[in-house]
Amino acid sequence: MSATQLAVLARTVEPQRMLRRFLALDAAVTGANALAYLALAGPLGRLLGVDSGLLLGLGAFLAVYAAGVTLLAARPYPPTAGVRIVVEANLAWTAVSLAALALWLTPTTAGAVWTVLQALTVAGFAVVQHLALKARQPNQD
Repeated sequence: MSATQLAVLARTVEPQRMLRRFLALDAAVTGANALAYLALAGPLGRLLGVDSGLLLGLGAFLAVYAAGVTLLAARPYPPTAGVRIVVEANLAWTAVSLAALALWLTPTTAGAVWTVLQALTVAGFAVVQHLALKARQPNQD
């Protein structure tokens, strides 16, 4: 992905603003997912073919994670270490989601599609966050 493509996605050419926007978007999507899992664990569990207890646990984890990413995005200059943790956590989520699908989950077709789509979305967040972090000036860390 080129810097121009990244800037178009972020709707800014300022690396700092770009990074904060990608973090904020990640937090918003993660928070929405958390709320859905917490509020609708039963119906979503049946639709996706996943235990509602698992969705409740994931919802609680995602709520805390979204809050942390929100705090990071709200900082005028998110620290590099914090952003790297988010990028690595997003990559880990992607890997664990795909491994769970392959190794132990037995979801419905909708659940399998959802798992792959959310894993790809989270991987996409990791990529754009990493690229936005790289676009910052090295002397600003």
